[in-house]
Amino acid sequence: MGAWGVSLNQHSKILSIDTEILERFQQCRQLTESLCENLSDADASVQSMEDASPAKWHLAHTSWFFETFILRDHVADYLLYNDDYPYLFNSYYEAEGARHMRHARGILTRPSLDDIMAYRAHVTNSIADNFNDLNEDVLALLELGIHHEQQHQELLLTDILHLFSCNPLYPALWPKDKTLAEPIHPIQWIEGQAGLQKIGIDVSPSSDFAFDCEGPRHDILLEPYALADRTITNAEWLQFIGDGGYTDAQYWLSDGWAWVNKDDIKAPLYWVQRDGIWYQFALDGLHEIDPNAPVSHISLYEADAFASWAADNIAGCEGVRLPTEGEWEALAQNYQSENGNQLDQAGPVKAIGQGFFGNVWEWTGSAFRPYPRFEAAKGAVGEYNGKFMSGQFVLKGGSCATPRGHIRSSYRNFFYPHQRWQFTGLRLAKYIG
Repeated sequence: MGAWGVSLNQHSKILSIDTEILERFQQCRQLTESLCENLSDADASVQSMEDASPAKWHLAHTSWFFETFILRDHVADYLLYNDDYPYLFNSYYEAEGARHMRHARGILTRPSLDDIMAYRAHVTNSIADNFNDLNEDVLALLELGIHHEQQHQELLLTDILHLFSCNPLYPALWPKDKTLAEPIHPIQWIEGQAGLQKIGIDVSPSSDFAFDCEGPRHDILLEPYALADRTITNAEWLQFIGDGGYTDAQYWLSDGWAWVNKDDIKAPLYWVQRDGIWYQFALDGLHEIDPNAPVSHISLYEADAFASWAADNIAGCEGVRLPTEGEWEALAQNYQSENGNQLDQAGPVKAIGQGFFGNVWEWTGSAFRPYPRFEAAKGAVGEYNGKFMSGQFVLKGGSCATPRGHIRSSYRNFFYPHQRWQFTGLRLAKYIG
C-alpha cells in the first residue's frame, strides 16, 4: 500500500449516531468500486512496479482488513470467505503471518476481478448485517478501516496512472477533461508565527480520528519564517528545465545527483516531449502541459534542487528552501482542510488549483520520525507507522486524489526521497527578519 500509516489513535471519538459510521463505511466501499468501473480484468491485474499494486489487490486488501480485524475477530461464528485470501491479501502485518510477496502481486491473475468484487460484497454486507452487535471498541476499528480504505483509494488511482503510463498508447481511464488552471500570480509570502508553537493531535477521549503518528501534540520552536502563498507551477518548472536545472550538479543533493544520472531523469514523471512541446499524461490521457497548474509527480530530490535553483533565479525568492513539517503545519492549522481540489467521485483527477489542501502533496525537508512520547498502538494494527520511521520524508496537505474529509493539517504522509508516482509537488519557504 505504499508507505502510509494505518495505526489507530486509541482515543478516537466514536460518533454518537452509530448509523452514521455505517453509512460512511458503505459510501467509502462504493467509491472504491466506482473508481474501478472502467477497468478490465487485465487492467486490474497488472503490477507496473514494486511500489505499486494491482487495482484488484487494493480492492481485495481493503476487504481483507475489515474481514480480519472486525468480522474474524469480533463476530461470533464468522467463517472466512476464502481460507487462501489472508495469505494473498495481507500487506505488511507480521502478526498476521506469512503473505504473498509484494513484488509478485501482479502474477495473481486469479482470483478474477469478478471474484474480488464478490468478496467485497460479502464483506460489506457482513459488516452491515452484524453492525448492531459491534461495541465501541470495534466501531473504532471500523473507523480506522474507513480511513485505511480512503488511503487505498488514492493509491489505487496513482497506481493505475503509473500502469497506464507504461502503455505507449497512453490509454485514458476517463474522458478527457479540458479544464485548465486559473492564471497564477507572482509568489507572495505568508508569515508564520515564530517562537514556541504546537503541532500534532491533541489526544483526548473527545478527539476526532487521527493516525497514531500524528501525535502526541507537542511544542516546537520556530525561527521567524514565511511560506509561499501557492505551490510551484508547471511554467516555473519549465524555466528550471530550460535553465539546465537537471544538468547542473550545484543544485542537487549528492544522492539526488546520483539518482538523476543513474535513471536519466530530465523532467517530472509523466512528462513527455514531442517535437519540442511538453505533454503530461494523466488519468484522462495525454495533454499539453497546463502552465498554470501545480507541478506534480516530483521527488524530494527534484523539489530540493528546484528550491536551490529558485533562490538564484526567481525574483523575491532569495534564500528559499523547503519548509519544515512544523512550519507547514503551524501555518496550515489556520486554513480549512475540507477546501481545495480533492477527490469527491470517480472522474478526471488532476492538480489545477492552489491552497494549502488538495492538488498536490507538498514535500517538506523533515524526516519522518516519531514525535516526543510517541507510542505505537498495540497489536497488528500498530505495525504500519512506527516501523517505517526510517529514511523517509514527510509530505503535507493532500492531493487531487485524496478523498475529501480524509486530510487535516496534522496528517503525516511519508515517502522515500526518490519516489514520485504520487501527486507530489512543493511550496517554498524562507526565514525572515
